[in-house]
Amino acid sequence: LQKSLSEIFGADKYSRARKEVLTYMFSRPMQMALYFCTGVLDDETLFHHYALNVPFYTHFTSPIRRYADIVVHRLLSASLGATPPIKMEKEAIQKQADHCNDRKMASKRVQELSADLFFSIFVRVRP
Repeated sequence: LQKSLSEIFGADKYSRARKEVLTYMFSRPMQMALYFCTGVLDDETLFHHYALNVPFYTHFTSPIRRYADIVVHRLLSASLGATPPIKMEKEAIQKQADHCNDRKMASKRVQELSADLFFSIFVRVRP
């Protein structure tokens, strides 16, 4: 697929921009990951990671990037016994997860609209 797309984009001064914008647009349909508190869900199949095919999956990155990752680090550390248990009810953790999901989706939507605007202008000014 990558080779076919590279051939279609051509070699003019706009080929890289076309490739980046269209590649981004092609990847949009992928389902976005959501934060959730496992303690509020009864269905453990929701913990499954489709692409990795693992039944229980927790994702996090460096805690300097997102607040949700700090929470995941703290909860994981407590669950492993490295730190004292977190003194938060599972409903409060889920409320924070919902807020993080909402902000992440809003940010993604703005990013998508920005790419759409760029692409629209790009198409309009190209002969």
